[in-house]
Amino acid sequence: MWDFSTGRALSALFRTLPFLLLRMGVYFGMALAYIFATGIGAGLGYGIGAAGDEGFQAGATFFGGVIGFGLVGGVVYFLREYILYMVKAGHIAVLTEYLTGQDIPEGQTQIHYARQVVQARFPEANALFALDLLIKGVIKVPAIDGLMNFFNAVTKMSLNYVDEVILAYNIKMRSQNPWATSKDALILYAQNGWTMLRNAIALTIISWILTVVIFMFLLAPAAALFYFFPGGWGNWSFIGAFILAWAFKVSVMEPFAVACLIQVFFKTIEGQTPNPDWETRLGNASEKFREISRKAAESFRNQMGGMRA
Repeated sequence: MWDFSTGRALSALFRTLPFLLLRMGVYFGMALAYIFATGIGAGLGYGIGAAGDEGFQAGATFFGGVIGFGLVGGVVYFLREYILYMVKAGHIAVLTEYLTGQDIPEGQTQIHYARQVVQARFPEANALFALDLLIKGVIKVPAIDGLMNFFNAVTKMSLNYVDEVILAYNIKMRSQNPWATSKDALILYAQNGWTMLRNAIALTIISWILTVVIFMFLLAPAAALFYFFPGGWGNWSFIGAFILAWAFKVSVMEPFAVACLIQVFFKTIEGQTPNPDWETRLGNASEKFREISRKAAESFRNQMGGMRA
């Protein structure tokens, strides 16, 4: 049914426990920040609304909560490059080493080693972020109408992991030109599309089933938190449970899924080379892929110019 070993993926996650705990700290910290900022905003709105009638107070409470939520969302938006660079990319770096049979050099912590590995390929966070956005642009799935809408939605969710698998390929290949390596990885991913897609879909379904289970378990503690919110926000406990379940998904389930797909990708492409026909097809279909190709050529020319100098 699938081509990955869950035991091997769980073993790799356990070996990268420092990064797993870091991810959990970051994402659960973000989730709690959303919840408490919403509560503080709602409380301030409730106090301000006391100057008016009951309807005005309810509206002020609601909009205060929305503003608190939005402020945290704005902070997270500005931190997204750093989170990708230091948390996701770093975790993928050490996962890739363990999944390919390598060890972290003695005397270095995982986080320090991962920072060195990522910085060697992407000296600045915005370079990795730019590549990440281009890869996401290449793999966009066109909308499908009718009975295929659900399958299309699952497919889109499954493709969320492609950029992380390609980053793992960059790290495995010790790439000095991540644009060129990413271009090759995209071609290899496309020419093995069905194998990768069916494994990704299986992992997406597993991930969401477990996330829903966690959501159900979190409803009670979330209700306890929202009980103290003013103006009837106690009835919105499902929002808190959803946010906490999201934190579990991105901090635990996503690295598990990526560890599984890294296995599948490396095993599937072993002995393969990028097919020129697929390069042409991707180039014809996607401006983002053409941009990656241009940046790969530009990076190569810069490297050659530096060698001549």
